[in-house]
Amino acid sequence: MRYLVPLARRLAPVTLALLIAAPLAAPLAAQVDDTERAIARYIDDHFEDAVALLARQVEIGSDTHDHEGVRRVADLLAPELERLGFRVEWIPQEHVGRSGHLVAERTGPIGKRIIMIGHLDVVQEGPGWFERDGHTVRGPGVNDMKGGNTAMILALQALHHAGALEGRTIRVIFTGDEESLGRPVDEARRVMVELARESDVALEFETAIAADTHDYGTIARRGSSGWLLTVEGQTAHSSGIFSERTGVGAVFEAARIINSFYQELAGEEYLTFNPAVIVGGTDVEYDAAAVQGSAASKTNIVAGTAVVHGGIRTISDAQLQRAQERMHAIVARNLPRTSATIEFIDGYPGMPPTEGNREILAMYDEVSRDLGYGPVMEFDPGGRGASDLSFAAAHVAWGSLGGIGVEGTGAHTDHETADLRSLPKSAKRAAVLIHRLR
Repeated sequence: MRYLVPLARRLAPVTLALLIAAPLAAPLAAQVDDTERAIARYIDDHFEDAVALLARQVEIGSDTHDHEGVRRVADLLAPELERLGFRVEWIPQEHVGRSGHLVAERTGPIGKRIIMIGHLDVVQEGPGWFERDGHTVRGPGVNDMKGGNTAMILALQALHHAGALEGRTIRVIFTGDEESLGRPVDEARRVMVELARESDVALEFETAIAADTHDYGTIARRGSSGWLLTVEGQTAHSSGIFSERTGVGAVFEAARIINSFYQELAGEEYLTFNPAVIVGGTDVEYDAAAVQGSAASKTNIVAGTAVVHGGIRTISDAQLQRAQERMHAIVARNLPRTSATIEFIDGYPGMPPTEGNREILAMYDEVSRDLGYGPVMEFDPGGRGASDLSFAAAHVAWGSLGGIGVEGTGAHTDHETADLRSLPKSAKRAAVLIHRLR
């Protein structure tokens, strides 16, 4: 672990201590009960322990395809859960090409049944590293979502210390492939769906989003899936293009289809689609798994093949189905001497807003105000990416809330940061919300 404290040699010890100490606790409202006050004190008192746990996670390289690294993060978190009375299990996922999921459970008759969702993997490949500079920490996955994992563990520790876990049903799942889903998707998310069906509420600890006067909670997310367009045309000398015998070639047909997608589908709320890669010519190779390809031809030959690979985002399965039907219809209207097919690739489902989700957000907002952190507002689903929460949200009995992890910047990049001041805030709000979900 590398701790960077600028000007450390020029600062007095007391000043330096203030720079890196735990964030000041917010004043609590009168309606916060004794158990909730004990929860808040525990989190403040164990802030540095939580930072150390975050550092140990981030120092482990765990990109999705590093199966050993993903398992090492799970092995780090498992004892933390076992100490809190959870039954812990590792669910191998080699059959879908991934490492596995860490699942923990404790059951009882009191309150709402809750599933808490995190993930072990990160996007960045290579070894892990951790730097601390005052309240800012850096490293791969530090906010997405090892910071959220840490907030989740700290919240559960505080509930346990206050005696508020006794008799509760809480299930925890840390997936090993959130950043790159195993295939087939239904099998890769089978365990999560089963846990969600036995739960009333889903809470997901992905990166939190804050504004100047309030924070945000996520009650809706757009799903993310893929599409692959393959176009065939008549190869011939280019002098004959547009003739009845030659037609227009594969590239013109691909251009017609993409432009029609834009003309006929663009503008619908929450629907976006992106042609990310296109290759076309007489000799075309494309690897859909790697999302890369090559093409070659001569300028006097009509292209025989074109491939376009893209993504689509929708707020619901119904919107996705409508969009797919319209895209199929566009693809079928072929220009002369061409043919085309489009394949849709499963990904994350959409998560539409529900009344249950809004009720849970309202409770979370009240908790935040009572803890002195101010209001939490509904976030526009058009501004968030897909996440594991969407798989659980469709199956819980009441509702779901996401984006309640730590705040940070630069997720999925070499410049990823987390704001340590948001760690106790996230943990307190989650723990008190769970305490009130009775």
